[in-house]
Amino acid sequence: MDFELEYNSDRTNLIIPEYGRHLQKLVNHCVSLEDAEERNKMAKAIVNVMGNLQPHLRDVPDFKHKLWDQLFIMSDFKLEAKSPYPQPSREELQAKPEPLPYPKTASKYRFYGNNIQTMIDVANSWEDGDAREGLKFVIANHMKKCYLNWNKDTVDDDVIFSHLFDLSDGKIDLRNSGEKLAESQKLLRKRSNRNQNQQKNHKNYRSNNNNKNYRKKR
Repeated sequence: MDFELEYNSDRTNLIIPEYGRHLQKLVNHCVSLEDAEERNKMAKAIVNVMGNLQPHLRDVPDFKHKLWDQLFIMSDFKLEAKSPYPQPSREELQAKPEPLPYPKTASKYRFYGNNIQTMIDVANSWEDGDAREGLKFVIANHMKKCYLNWNKDTVDDDVIFSHLFDLSDGKIDLRNSGEKLAESQKLLRKRSNRNQNQQKNHKNYRSNNNNKNYRKKR
């Protein structure tokens, strides 16, 4: 008895490897069918098999639509079958997406982050009053904390007030207010305590895992 062996080097590349070569052969056979009714019937059967092979797609919205699209893609867009969804085209699949513009929101004070600019814009939109004055100093204290996270261990309040004046386009001016922000040591102490708690939690997590593994070995 003679057997015709197939080697991977002689086989054609799979268009969607996740479904395997047997399903690809079914798709190729479906394309070769001359009877339209039989071809449509087999196409629906193949889609059902694809759904069983990819059960996670059932949680995806319009998963049937995706399966039909994949069927046409696996047929190299040669399958002529009635689909309940618009048939995708090769040009649509190979079309390049529009280039995304580079974000231009970053200011020269990048260590403050983009959220600080949003906070400043909100403060500028508020009417004058105690709430707006309080928000100004909340923003300034947050800026001081961000500055200490990425720069020196201390910073003068005048530097923060000057940066806030620049970022707000001169609308928030605390340079001559005479007010004091939170002390640098307090902000650094909060950061140090937060880091210590994170390290402590990490050590406890590793210790618990080691104990579990030890009990399993016993």
